[in-house]
Amino acid sequence: MQKLNRQFFKGMWNLTKTYWHSEEKWQARGLLAVIVTLTLGHVYILVLLNQWNNRFYNALQGYDKDGFLSLLGEFSLLAAIYIIVAVYELYLQQMLQIRWRRWLTGRYLHSWLGNRTYYQMQLLDTGTDNPDQRISEDLRLFVTLTLQLSLGLLKASVTLISFVVILWNLSGSVTLPLGGYALEIPGYMVWVAIAYSFVGTWLTAKIGRPLVGLNFDQQRYEADFRFSLIRLRENSESIAFYGGERQEEAGFQARFKRVVENFKALMLRQKKLTWFTSGYGQIAIIFPILVAAPRYFSGQLQLGGLIQTSSAFGRVQDALSFFVDSYTVLAEWQAVINRLNGFVANMKHVNTLAEQTTICVEASREPAFTVTGLRVDLPTGDKLLAHLDLRLTSGDALLITGPSGCGKSTLMRTMAGIWPFGQGHIQIPEGQSRLFLPQKAYLPLGTLREVLLYPYGGKRVEEARIKEVMQLCRLGDFVGKLDVVDQWSHILSLGEQQRIAFARAILQQPQWLFLDEATSALDEPTERWLYKLVKEQLPKTVIISIGHRNTLTSYHTMKLNLDGCGNWSLLQL
Repeated sequence: MQKLNRQFFKGMWNLTKTYWHSEEKWQARGLLAVIVTLTLGHVYILVLLNQWNNRFYNALQGYDKDGFLSLLGEFSLLAAIYIIVAVYELYLQQMLQIRWRRWLTGRYLHSWLGNRTYYQMQLLDTGTDNPDQRISEDLRLFVTLTLQLSLGLLKASVTLISFVVILWNLSGSVTLPLGGYALEIPGYMVWVAIAYSFVGTWLTAKIGRPLVGLNFDQQRYEADFRFSLIRLRENSESIAFYGGERQEEAGFQARFKRVVENFKALMLRQKKLTWFTSGYGQIAIIFPILVAAPRYFSGQLQLGGLIQTSSAFGRVQDALSFFVDSYTVLAEWQAVINRLNGFVANMKHVNTLAEQTTICVEASREPAFTVTGLRVDLPTGDKLLAHLDLRLTSGDALLITGPSGCGKSTLMRTMAGIWPFGQGHIQIPEGQSRLFLPQKAYLPLGTLREVLLYPYGGKRVEEARIKEVMQLCRLGDFVGKLDVVDQWSHILSLGEQQRIAFARAILQQPQWLFLDEATSALDEPTERWLYKLVKEQLPKTVIISIGHRNTLTSYHTMKLNLDGCGNWSLLQL
């Protein structure tokens, strides 16, 4: 457990320190300093209000009308300052939250998308569930809870120091008879408050310990359920064709059942904890008055002193009970940090494996795409392809064929530099652009213009040229919708999406064009037209295609056939 705690706090510190040493560190530290100042001011006003209690209730007890009215005016001033401090303390804390979250989100997005980590994590199945939730939800909770708990701890510490002195001076001493001896205890109310809070903290930790694991699981189950709903929306047409609604509903119910069952366990544990904390809090209201009552009835305390003592005891007890009051939040915070630490560790693991890959992909000044001694493996270590040597130059067109499952698409992923399993050497012409068109084209959210120019949307392309290419690719019905934002992946058929991909290639003019069954949803006349169009519009572009149709042979100059057992043959056409 001690090792686990060290690892947890080390991970928490690593998550926290990055922002405070970033390029925004001075703005962040300055904002935090203002918030801390306001927090200290908040505690100071509470001290002044505690002293005001003594004088106000003494004035009531002594029927001092002038003192009563004067103290009402003093209270109005203190209350006004308290309100201003409370408002800006919250406002500036929220400002720091959103700045910190914005910076962390940018950093995590960069790490997740950089070096294609998102893709490698999926390939390796690292156990990181729902990275989208960790970036969107867990980072928000981490920032919010870290500030809430750290500033709460600061306030509790300063409150404790301030009111312990007040309570010590107010509580006097008590004498306890012990046999023939008398034990005098100075500041006895302070010791009573410490004992009361210690017992409460120990019992809270004992009752609430399972909340950490339950909160961790609850976040995971909620994210799994939400992700399954998103998948249905993204694949609604396929599900509708299959008539798979009943099975989808059964899957949703099964995932939601885990949400409900874990939430019920969370409810029961929080119920037990709330029984204790509620009773603990209610007893704390009357407990200090009961303890101080003997001194009041003996005349050692006036009414104002009794109220001030009760108030000071309450502040000390609240400060010492910070852990009790915050246990549920602490459990959620620990679960969030564990999830983020796991996410960071898995991203580092994936990047380390990517750096250790024995497939060397590098840029070359030679204007040729060269593959030397390439072996392609599955993540399990099974061999897909061995000892491949290949050289392509301007004007070449390569067709990759073979039975399903022989590794054609995996070979193309390797050529793209995103498949890490295997060994060999790939040289890519330096400064030349590449474009990969998969079987199902990716259509991002946005306007149709942004879809056509993806992923280089910022590149300037004349509108007349865009419309011309759309007409050439037989997309004339959509020419008037270039600036319409819609879910194009749902609106366009698979054949229209593949034509969008060809239009994208012609508009972007890559030197190297990779087509992974990019015409599988098209009829042969349209396929023939698009390949002819690519030859005319991109005469110097090297084309590398994957396909099963024999009709593709006439559009290529070379054919690489894979047999599925690691062997290959290269033919000139």
